[in-house]
Amino acid sequence: MANIGFIGLGIMGSPMAANLIQGGHTLATFTHGKTPQSLLDAGAKALANATEVAKASDIIIVMVPDTPDVEAVLFGENGVAAGLSKGKTVIDMSSISPVATKEFAKKINALGCEYLDAPVSGGEVGAKAASLTIMVGGSQAAFDRCKPIFELMGKNITLVGGNGDGQTTKVANQIIVALTIEAVGEALVLASKAGADPAKVRQALMGGFASSRILEVHGERMVKRTFDPGFRINLHQKDLNLALTTARQLGLALPSTAVAQELFNTCVAHGGAGWDHSGMVRALEILANHEIGQ
Repeated sequence: MANIGFIGLGIMGSPMAANLIQGGHTLATFTHGKTPQSLLDAGAKALANATEVAKASDIIIVMVPDTPDVEAVLFGENGVAAGLSKGKTVIDMSSISPVATKEFAKKINALGCEYLDAPVSGGEVGAKAASLTIMVGGSQAAFDRCKPIFELMGKNITLVGGNGDGQTTKVANQIIVALTIEAVGEALVLASKAGADPAKVRQALMGGFASSRILEVHGERMVKRTFDPGFRINLHQKDLNLALTTARQLGLALPSTAVAQELFNTCVAHGGAGWDHSGMVRALEILANHEIGQ
């Protein structure tokens, strides 16, 4: 049993934290707003700030939206760094800048602590089912110590390399996810506009080489018009911005990623910042002047 701190109890963080409690660990928490009552009922303790969480924990997990949020949680007033002592481990499971991650790791290492960047993929469904894909950057020793913790939250757990490499892998993941959503959306808009039943088209494609998890899950969302967020468009925008910024720093062109970002921008312009990212199809529908199922 480990003393774990968990900071950031949103759509993803809450079920991840619940799985850690179910695994028999003690949990100290801090989040904007209040720690969910369900976690408190399960045994979690709500503390006053991130410093107190770090003092009470051997392993501190951070799960917040963006790079500035992680920096504030770690190094801001009442941040994690102020509560650390030698030998503790900080795990950032947010999706943030690989470049900033390397700097954060150096600062935490200078305090005598380990740092792992361990972003996840799988959305709310994966968080609840403890089936997340976890992409880790950091030392082999820290990874080995924390792997049993990761196994309570995910299934496909990989140490990719050093600090920052986990975040780079997540950026690559988000490119693939966005472009696959775009491809599924285009295909279903085409099918619907041509007069075919998009639900039947999706069913037929699920048995062929075009089959994918995104066609299965997000294709169904597109057909059924269910865009309540599992993963919000504004968060995916953030991830693609990381991809495009990193590409610019490396002197790379990512043309299709840029197009996907513009489609997300179109959704936001029509009030869709909080839609599930499968809602990208609505931008394609605007361009086509045709909604799936019409």
